[in-house]
Amino acid sequence: MPVTAIYPGTFDPITNGHTDLVERAVRMFDRIIVAVAANPGKKPLFSLTERVGLAGEVLAHLDDAVEIRGFDNLLVNFAREAGARVILRGLRAVSDFEFEFQLASMNRRLHADVETTFLTPAEQHAYVSSTLVKEVAKLGGDIRPFVHPRVARALADKLANL
Repeated sequence: MPVTAIYPGTFDPITNGHTDLVERAVRMFDRIIVAVAANPGKKPLFSLTERVGLAGEVLAHLDDAVEIRGFDNLLVNFAREAGARVILRGLRAVSDFEFEFQLASMNRRLHADVETTFLTPAEQHAYVSSTLVKEVAKLGGDIRPFVHPRVARALADKLANL
């Protein structure tokens, strides 16, 4: 039976760390859905449509193995609707573990048929987060080592229009 995994996040913006995780996940699962959360509580810089579009451009090289979808409901309900059996999460540091453990436990309680799997980033991406990338960009730093060139351009354009 094919296994679909959902990789949820705000992806505001998608980073090389996110891309690395998806590239490794396609070797483990039959299908990956990159689930871009609306998450208005985080006040994302990019709209949901922009984030879905950027993720699609950055991950286009993975062809049919990856689908990009936006969502604005409970993750386990989205997983159930998508037929996913796995929620894929990244753990960058020990500080991520407690929050991710709580999420995994709650998701299991809400929908016991969906398992959470954790992947750690490649070492060169362990400290990179979308929040840090935006902060570096806002202060005029070079974000090219951390994001796809298309994302760097989109972020520069977005910040220029604020």
